[in-house]
Amino acid sequence: MLRTIRLGYSNARLEAFNNRIKVTIRMAYGFHHVGNLIALVMLRYGGLDIHLPQPTI
Repeated sequence: MLRTIRLGYSNARLEAFNNRIKVTIRMAYGFHHVGNLIALVMLRYGGLDIHLPQPTI
């Protein structure tokens, strides 16, 4: 605790990330497999930049 005060670190980023995961878990209520939940978390917060194909006019 003293080291945290001395260095000025905070666990706010970790707590925010945990909260986002909890929100995702509530969204995934009813999923039949845990793998689907893990895939949803990775898709939302994994840092992937997925570009969907655009229709040509």
